[in-house]
Amino acid sequence: MPKMKTRRSAAKRFNITGSGQFKRSKAFKSHILEKKSPARKRNLRKATLVSKSDYDRVVKMLPYA
Repeated sequence: MPKMKTRRSAAKRFNITGSGQFKRSKAFKSHILEKKSPARKRNLRKATLVSKSDYDRVVKMLPYA
């Protein structure tokens, strides 16, 4: 059986943690920042983990992670 291909777009967006969870960056930080409060923009800088409902989808995209 041939090797499975990794989805390169997903590989650039997610990092795996030591406990096997996926770290991701938050959305809505690229433009239209004037109306967002400084506290909201500050919180968007922080990384977060992929939710349980999306975990299986990310695993399929990254078979060797």
